[in-house]
Amino acid sequence: MVITFGDFSDPRVVRMLDQHVANARAQTAPGSDHALDLAGLQSADITVWTAWDGETLLGMAALKRLGGGHGEVKSMYTAPDVRRRGIASALLTHVIAFATQQGLSRLSLETGSWSYFAPAQALYRRHGFVECAPFGDYGEDPNSVFMTLPLSGAEPANR
Repeated sequence: MVITFGDFSDPRVVRMLDQHVANARAQTAPGSDHALDLAGLQSADITVWTAWDGETLLGMAALKRLGGGHGEVKSMYTAPDVRRRGIASALLTHVIAFATQQGLSRLSLETGSWSYFAPAQALYRRHGFVECAPFGDYGEDPNSVFMTLPLSGAEPANR
């Protein structure tokens, strides 16, 4: 597996992103969907990566810089036919390493609270994320789980 910067000129990447957004929206209550579409990810404060096995797109992940040393993990997605093979874990490890190299002191994320999102929550916990209060522009939402990970030995914020 090779992880590279995401290329939105590649129709395979756009198709995967569209699939991710459609799946997330289908599993989320109205008003609680925070998945970014193509336009949302094409922002100067967001970096996107894709994971490949040769010409096969396996998954994608993104990091949004929130300011003040804080980043948000966005758009974690693995193709359904290759799940449970460590791809999401490799992508998340890559995002964490990049954030650390960039000098960020904390990563946070929002995911759904429903059973569909339980594997994602378990993945984040395995990588050291703990639940936290809403951050950035998020508000309290019973359909969301907010998690954070201190980087560089910092203490968890908003525990």
